[in-house]
Amino acid sequence: MFSHITVGVSNLDKAAEFYDAILLPLGLTQRPVTPDGGPAARCWIKPGLTLPRFYAYEPYNGQPASAGNGSMVAFTADNENQVLAAYAAGLAAGGSTEGEPGERANYGKGYFGAYLRDPDGNKIHLAYRGDLL
Repeated sequence: MFSHITVGVSNLDKAAEFYDAILLPLGLTQRPVTPDGGPAARCWIKPGLTLPRFYAYEPYNGQPASAGNGSMVAFTADNENQVLAAYAAGLAAGGSTEGEPGERANYGKGYFGAYLRDPDGNKIHLAYRGDLL
């Protein structure tokens, strides 16, 4: 469904530290970004797949990065332990909590998730979708 998702960040190295912390436990890894004349960026993928991709970019227009009101990126975990590990790593890497890990029964039986904000305020959801099994 998606080619890629991008969030704007103000400090690419700090953002990369945060996203490595939450995405490595989910099985995603950084891939090199080919310079295209735009701003510096970092990219994460699931090994063996070319798409979808997740990017953290410094804003193209040179203005300060800002989080979108009502915007959120949700990453899929293979199990509850991945949610727990990614959440803890994200907090240790400068993120802030928006909702501790736990069952989200109102989302569906078996749904387990957590919410974070990255260092720039982008809202991130970590989700194990046991409700779809």
